Amino acid sequence: MTKTTGNQEHDDEAAVYVISIAAELSGLHPQTLRQYDRLGLVSPGRASGRGRRYSLRDIALLRNVQRLIGEGINHAGIKRIIDLESAMANMALEVAKLRIEVDALIDANPPKAIAHRKKSQIIVYKEES
Repeated sequence: MTKTTGNQEHDDEAAVYVISIAAELSGLHPQTLRQYDRLGLVSPGRASGRGRRYSLRDIALLRNVQRLIGEGINHAGIKRIIDLESAMANMALEVAKLRIEVDALIDANPPKAIAHRKKSQIIVYKEES
């Protein structure tokens, strides 16, 4: 997601933070970030020298992983939760796109014998911070 603030543009997915900065921003030790990467919980980008580069989205995910660990969930459970939340968000976007497409088709080809369906509100999954 790209956000514009004043004259600056911020991309939540731009992998720009080195591990020491990401550790500071997430409140975790750099070794913990390396462990989470090895476990596949957070997959940062890589610089040309193979150094890890974290995005704002990665840092938010690190905080979420730490919160889930604090709630007593093990690493395998956290990986499953992350995968399911990602799949759910992708499906919500796909459903929203399909609803828009169906509404456009119905508007272009109104049915003669059936009542026009009421347009429903589109709800897109939003991660908690």
